[in-house]
Amino acid sequence: MKCLNVLAFLLIIVGALNWGLWGFFQFDFVAWLFNGNTTWMSRFIYAIIGLAGLWSLRLIPRCKHICCDTECCKSGKGR
Repeated sequence: MKCLNVLAFLLIIVGALNWGLWGFFQFDFVAWLFNGNTTWMSRFIYAIIGLAGLWSLRLIPRCKHICCDTECCKSGKGR
């Protein structure tokens, strides 16, 4: 399970970097890497990045525990 979480996290980073490249430079790294955005390999990469995002949605309830362990949350200023 932990290995799947790490893999999902890495895929989310790849997706975020790809979107950042697109936003700043209109360059789609995945499409460039696999010769177009409609090839089966590009579509497969896009699909597994999307599945990684869906998988990571289950971690949202844990975010409060991680994010609100700071001083501003403990003092009540972050609420």
